[in-house]
Amino acid sequence: MKKLDVYIMKQIMTGFLLVALSLMAMLWLTQSLRFVEMVTDKGLPVYLFVEMTSLLMPRVFSILSPIALFVAVMFVYNRLITDSELVVMKAVGISSVVIARAAIIIGLVLALFNVFVLNIGIPAAEEKFRDLEYEVKNSFSKMMLREGAFTSFKNNMTIFIDKFDSDGVATGILVSDGKNPRQKEVTVAERGMLEYTEEGPKILLKNGTRQVMDKKSGQFSSMTFDDYVVDFGDVSVARKKDKSVRERSISELFEEAGKPGVSEKNALSFKAEAHRRILAPWFNLVFALLACTGLLIANFNRRGQGKVITISILAMVAVQALDMTYANLARKYGWMVILMYVNCFLPLLVAGGLLLKTPVFRRRRAKEIDNEI
Repeated sequence: MKKLDVYIMKQIMTGFLLVALSLMAMLWLTQSLRFVEMVTDKGLPVYLFVEMTSLLMPRVFSILSPIALFVAVMFVYNRLITDSELVVMKAVGISSVVIARAAIIIGLVLALFNVFVLNIGIPAAEEKFRDLEYEVKNSFSKMMLREGAFTSFKNNMTIFIDKFDSDGVATGILVSDGKNPRQKEVTVAERGMLEYTEEGPKILLKNGTRQVMDKKSGQFSSMTFDDYVVDFGDVSVARKKDKSVRERSISELFEEAGKPGVSEKNALSFKAEAHRRILAPWFNLVFALLACTGLLIANFNRRGQGKVITISILAMVAVQALDMTYANLARKYGWMVILMYVNCFLPLLVAGGLLLKTPVFRRRRAKEIDNEI
């Protein structure tokens, strides 16, 4: 590999890492706000909080990677122009394709890495996140029972706990049991302890009162107790979600789309997601070329390259917007997949063609200047 390529690649990678990590940190903070309540109110362990929020990062990286590379490439090549390094390179006969080779190599490397992230990393992370989310939402503990609040379960049971002591003992307990449709039970106790058995979670109550009312006859009874056990039975508050689209590989998506029992709407969604997985990594290379092509083919301007940078940014935004639009429409209209491929590879061909033509133009212009002199 040429020293020039290594020199430019180091700068691009440094800029890419700074931009990507900064954007990922910002998005991590915004995404983590959804789980702050689980830590502050439900006692979710910090390590589990970090693990759940970290599992969202592969998806975030796949989205930010092309944009971060675009910013890094544009910054590096614009700096080369500002420092007159690019002018010197062209003056010694280095073509635009050679100068752009560093950006192309990094774009290809990130494209290959995103193939792994999109098809292995994200499905594994999404599956792990789904399992953790289900475990947290259905864990019968302080994560579910909040101090000073009524917690209702799907089996018509409601529990109120005034406070949790440091040793795990709950004080000020009220349990409303409506599992039996014929009667209503309300149990109040000074304190209690959660226990877990093979039949499900139970709570051992101490020093309380149990009141029962027969709904049909209206008969009311009350009793006091020293020890009493309340069986919560099935208190799941969340059903484990089915395997989502993001958890499937490309082969699984096409396989699901081809099953006879799948509706046309779902089949189109599976196919659109599969084609998006195929195309998404290539946008790293596309955006890298969009960032450097304009700066390499434009004439040097001492006032800066503001117009070229603006056009490059608008081109990147247009490609990104069209990709999102076509991907959404492809879930309804299958033929839109063709436009997804056109939107990805047409800018790649145009940028590559412009870079290949530029050296010929430069040589002709140099001959014209020599003749004039």
